[in-house]
Parts: sequence; structure tokens; C-alpha cells
Amino acid sequence: MELLLSFTVLGAIALLAAISPGPDFVVVSKNSIAHSRAAGIWTAIGVGCALLIHVSYTIIGIGLVISQSILLFSIIKVVGAMYLIWLGISLLRSSGTHALSESEVGQTSISWISALREGFLTNALNPKATVFFVSIFSQFVSPKLPIVVQAAYGIEVALIVALWFVTLAVLLTMPAVRSGIGKAQSHVMKIMGVVLVGLGIKVAFSRM
Repeated sequence: MELLLSFTVLGAIALLAAISPGPDFVVVSKNSIAHSRAAGIWTAIGVGCALLIHVSYTIIGIGLVISQSILLFSIIKVVGAMYLIWLGISLLRSSGTHALSESEVGQTSISWISALREGFLTNALNPKATVFFVSIFSQFVSPKLPIVVQAAYGIEVALIVALWFVTLAVLLTMPAVRSGIGKAQSHVMKIMGVVLVGLGIKVAFSRM
């Protein structure tokens, strides 16, 4: 019963963290709106894969080392910030100035591997994700806890977050939503570009 409660609480925390707007939210939304439902879903899967990386190094203790090392944390922070800023600037440069019809929304192409890579790198290079996993897992994981249970905790978090973003991709590509977005897609993309640049700057100046 205690183990079930731990899984429930951890799942709720993971869902709340995923729902909170951040780099992952913006990138999944961007690819869903600008490209396609499939692109959004592959981006969500990329986020989930990155979370499994965070889980792996947290379980073996490297996450604690990273979170406590100013140098390692700073390297991840700078690289992550540069990536977000680059994504934002690229989006601003590629955003058109004309409104699109409903049928034109999402017609620009992106390969599944590119979408997967964007989701993966956005999450993997976010230093806050490292700190989040170390702080959360320290509340649920003890040295005596079987490694299988620790891994199950991590897989649960990755699945919940990925499923939330898959749901977001599906919602954003529904016909009714596409119809509204088509009239203002260029403006939406510009806003997302500015948000990504802003998030990159925020990450760059974040502290441990």
C-alpha cells in the first residue's frame, strides 16, 4: 500500500510539472502547430526519452554530482540556453508574415527524427530537469529500495510526461483548433520564438 501511494504521489508531481509551461511545452506546441500531429507526437517521445536519461544518471548517482558541481551544472546550463535561444531565433526567422488558411496550417515538413531530436535535446539540456529529478527522487528513493522499483519510478515519470505532451499534440491539431490558428499562425510562431529566446535567457541566468 505504501509503495502504491508513492507511485501515485510521484505520478501526480510529474503531471503537474509537465503541465507547467516550459521549454518542453513550447517545443511540442511549436512542432504540432507548425508541422503536424505526428511531429508533435515525435517531439513528445523525444522528451520522454530524455527523461529516461535523467532517470538513469540519477539512479546511479551522477545526477547528484551534476547538481552539486558548479562547473558541470554551468556547462549544461550554457549549452541548454544556447540551444533554446537558437531554436527561438530560427523560429522567428522562419515565421511568415501572412495568415494561413486552415488547409495550409501544418503543411511545412519536418522529419520524425528531427522532431524527436528537438524534444530530446530541449529536455536533456535543461539543467532544471536534473535538479528536479535529484530533488524529487531523494524524497522517494533510498539505498535500500530495489533497483527495479527505482527504475519503475523513473519510467512512470517519463511515461506520464510523454503522454501529457502527446495529448497536447493531439489537442493542438484538432480541426477546430487548426481553424483558429490558421488565421494567426505567423503571430503564434513569433510569440513562441520570443518565448523560447526568453526561456533560454532565463536558463542562462538560473542558479543551482
